[in-house]
Amino acid sequence: MSRVVLVTGAASGIGRGLALQFVQAGDRVAAFDYDGAGLDRLRAELDDGALVTIAGDVGDAADVEACVSETEARLGAVDVLINNAGTTGGPKATTTHETSVADFDRVTATNIRGPFLLCRRVLPSMVARGRGVIVNIASVAGLVAFPGRAAYSVTKGALIQLTRAIAVDYARQGVRAVALCPGMIETPLTQWRLNDPTLREEVLTRIPSHEFGAIADVVAAVKFLSSDAAAYFNGAALPMDGGYLAL
Repeated sequence: MSRVVLVTGAASGIGRGLALQFVQAGDRVAAFDYDGAGLDRLRAELDDGALVTIAGDVGDAADVEACVSETEARLGAVDVLINNAGTTGGPKATTTHETSVADFDRVTATNIRGPFLLCRRVLPSMVARGRGVIVNIASVAGLVAFPGRAAYSVTKGALIQLTRAIAVDYARQGVRAVALCPGMIETPLTQWRLNDPTLREEVLTRIPSHEFGAIADVVAAVKFLSSDAAAYFNGAALPMDGGYLAL
């Protein structure tokens, strides 16, 4: 049965892969991102009436309200919310004392305020219908701290806790939430780091499989977690990291 799927950070990387996958599977997809040009490219690639692209900032309450309202008006109530938009903060968001307040606030706005705003907005409709799935794209950095990535680690840990809170509070109303925790995935978000041969090898040596994950790996996991086949997955934080956390 066709579902309404809202994907954030959908203009590139994992979000783009998710939008493509769900449309190809026959679902109706709302793609939300601040990158309007990237959304235009996605829409041109799909050229499908099942896709709606909406430009805005996940950390802005008014933009989130406009996004969900447009999704409901054009596609219907949201059945699956995928909070994928995220940022590491870039090279300047490093250790705690070296991260500016502005950079910390920017990471927080995208990585935890945005998911909170979106969950808060779609949950009443999910509860009223007695069904709904929320998949939060967290990170292994939410389970163990990444060196030199204080803001990123803090916000991904908070996203895991938001996932658990939703599972505890809404399971009996037919809503479930799962946090997927990828390790190092090759995306535009990580490319600035992986393009450095020294950093690339440093990261690889910490992964038992000695390889990075691909966007397709995350897309396949989210496809399963959002499906009825994963109905008993609720409140979990699931690593997919090539064995990184096993070391």
